[in-house]
Amino acid sequence: MSPAGYWPQLRAAVEAGADAVYFGLQHFTARAKVGFTLQELPLAVAALHERGVRGYVTFNTLVFEHEFDEAARAIAAIAKAGADALIVQDCGILQLARTIAPGLELHASTQMSITDSAGVRMAREMGVQRVTLARELSLDQVRRIVEETGCEIEIFVHGALCVAYSGQCFSSEAWGGRSANRGQCAQACRLPYDMLVDGRTQPLGDARYLLSPGDLYALEQVPAIMAAGVAALKIEGRYKDAEYVALATAAYRRAVDGAAVDGGVKQQLEQVYSRGLGPYFLTGTDHQQVVLGRAPRHRGVRAATVTRVGRESVWVAGSGVALKRGDGVVFDAASWRSPEEPEEGGRLFDALPALDGSTELRFGNGIVRFDRIRAGDIVWRTHDPAVERAAKVFIDPSAPVAKQPVKVRVTARVGAPLSAVWTLVRDPAVAVRVESAVAVEAAGKHAMQSGAVCEQLGRLGGTAYVLAEVELDADSDVFVPASVLNRLRRDGVEALAARQRTPRPLAIADAPGPPTAETREHHAHPRIHLLVRNGAQLEAAIAAAPSSITLDYLDLYGLRPSVERVKLSGVAVRVATPRILKPGEARIADFLLSLDCGLLVRAAGMLERFRGAGRELTGDFSLNAANTRTAAMYLAMGLARITPTHDLNAAQVSALASHAGAHRIEAVAYQHLPVFHTEHCVFCRFLSTGTSYRDCGRPCEQHNVALRDREGRAHPVLADVGCRNTVFGAEAQQASRHLKVWREAGIRDFRLEFVHETAEQITAVTDAFRAALAGSLSADALVAALERAAPEGVTEGSLFVPKDHLYLPVLQ
Repeated sequence: MSPAGYWPQLRAAVEAGADAVYFGLQHFTARAKVGFTLQELPLAVAALHERGVRGYVTFNTLVFEHEFDEAARAIAAIAKAGADALIVQDCGILQLARTIAPGLELHASTQMSITDSAGVRMAREMGVQRVTLARELSLDQVRRIVEETGCEIEIFVHGALCVAYSGQCFSSEAWGGRSANRGQCAQACRLPYDMLVDGRTQPLGDARYLLSPGDLYALEQVPAIMAAGVAALKIEGRYKDAEYVALATAAYRRAVDGAAVDGGVKQQLEQVYSRGLGPYFLTGTDHQQVVLGRAPRHRGVRAATVTRVGRESVWVAGSGVALKRGDGVVFDAASWRSPEEPEEGGRLFDALPALDGSTELRFGNGIVRFDRIRAGDIVWRTHDPAVERAAKVFIDPSAPVAKQPVKVRVTARVGAPLSAVWTLVRDPAVAVRVESAVAVEAAGKHAMQSGAVCEQLGRLGGTAYVLAEVELDADSDVFVPASVLNRLRRDGVEALAARQRTPRPLAIADAPGPPTAETREHHAHPRIHLLVRNGAQLEAAIAAAPSSITLDYLDLYGLRPSVERVKLSGVAVRVATPRILKPGEARIADFLLSLDCGLLVRAAGMLERFRGAGRELTGDFSLNAANTRTAAMYLAMGLARITPTHDLNAAQVSALASHAGAHRIEAVAYQHLPVFHTEHCVFCRFLSTGTSYRDCGRPCEQHNVALRDREGRAHPVLADVGCRNTVFGAEAQQASRHLKVWREAGIRDFRLEFVHETAEQITAVTDAFRAALAGSLSADALVAALERAAPEGVTEGSLFVPKDHLYLPVLQ
């Protein structure tokens, strides 16, 4: 399954042997910079179907309330165009698509953050036929999910890795107002950071890009992936060029078809695009390998090391890669130069062997500053013209490269037209029947032979078909001229192509209106809920006497006594679930359920596990409820309240409350936004020599860690009970200027979340919000109080409302 940003990539994927191509429209897609228009969509689908390739349309973003009419029209157009499936993130869109086009196949995007069998079951209940799992699962875990669910499972096998779980990254939203869940990722993970350990800078050497992982490469694991029952192997890359799509598709096509993998193929894939290839999580966790951290960008193949620098040349000793004239190279000076400095490099004018076995690299005048290169620098070949030539076979072929095998049944009866049924071998449901314009005659001297029929019908060189089999049903003494067979061949090919282009009919219904919210009289008094992450914070929270306290602890062992401590205080207690639960981690869910208290549910799989268990369940932001339909679906599944996704600004939160039922909304009014939630553990990678929790020594329990960005902000990092890391925004995001409108919308439940605040800071923040909600502290005074109390100041963050976005009853 190959990516296509636009026509060149789509055509390259087809010629290189893709079974399916996924692509987006120019809206409602997780890759907002590329895609087809609605007018181009039928042409793209027809072009794929004519070549026997399925077309899947990505609709994998969160959809806001005011966009549903447009979304409904787009879904209807996608169905009419004959798309084979819709890839969806938003649960409300799943429901909308099922209503508008019940015959359209639905796939759950990796943006849904599905990592266990319970999540798959929940997706199937929502109407999904195929689930794309998160990239952080091992093959053993994937195999277990396949066995336990029987669902069609799709996994990524090649391309870029996000450091955060897809659908669980809010860095772009927090720091730039550009939502990754809306296709506008700003790639903050590819920036350099300093690591602060207990307040001191940790030496990182050349690993300054400590959130920038390598690229996935699972070519060597293809036989095991297929044996595990995986339905589709997905190549990432809708932003990549046609060369990348062609070579990656061709490599995995050969592997799926049983060809052995050789080192030259991997080097070719490294050359066309790579930040460092590896199977990473697919073969198990090794935090020392996922992020090497030298660079955040494509560098191609490691080719050599600098041994000497002259005034006009550089001498290098190689690693088996033969550099040559026309190659592009870059000099990697990460070991001694600042990450922000540009790197030297360019196209080679020549590469000459030296007497000492090294290679002299020469460049055109002015291309390279030799004073910025040192002995020991690594040389990467960033471009190889030979790779361009290898890709061109698929990008600009003189005739179709990928062929569809066909079988033909020819019937020849004297006095009747010659007829032929052309059938696709891979899809026997696709068949056409053509007839000659003249009747078959009795033979004189030369009767028709099967060999001659095969020869004439097999002349398919310029078409997208190849003859696999001919079945001849003929009278014993018939004669058919070659010209008639040739006409039958041309008619058969044209009819077959037309048959493939024709979209299958789908019933299209009108879009339903939004669900009607349950109305209830608003409570006069607001309720404050506190979330704390350690015992010291807990005591301050209990003293504040909130409506409830939520415990979000690193380890399970401290939870039970803390739950009992809160119960004894008379305050309602909840425990936060992890945002991710993998196969083999069910004991965590079982333990949380045994605590006999409310649960703050952070994953759809967790909701599937806990509903009906007799606990009060509150859905957290990570369920990504961005609209009324999604909120209504989750509430109907047993949630008492739901927290809006952080992709909504404050005005949209207010409107969601108005439409979904304000008493069912719990708004977060103070928090450090969880900008990255990642399987990769920076504690293990940089504070131990271990590869996973089994041998890391648990530095997360011994040290406080923060990542300092280029602006000097220190973003705290915490690990959860599953050893996953969350990087939190340095500044506290607060809703001071929006509380009045939220209250007028009927919201009564407000949550304050703490990360590294002291007991005194928790008390100050809680008291300030209590006074503001009681009307005795103005919005400006509340901001001032929070600026004094918050560890690194405050921000509106994702709650910021643009001037053109007014507070209206209906989202606009």
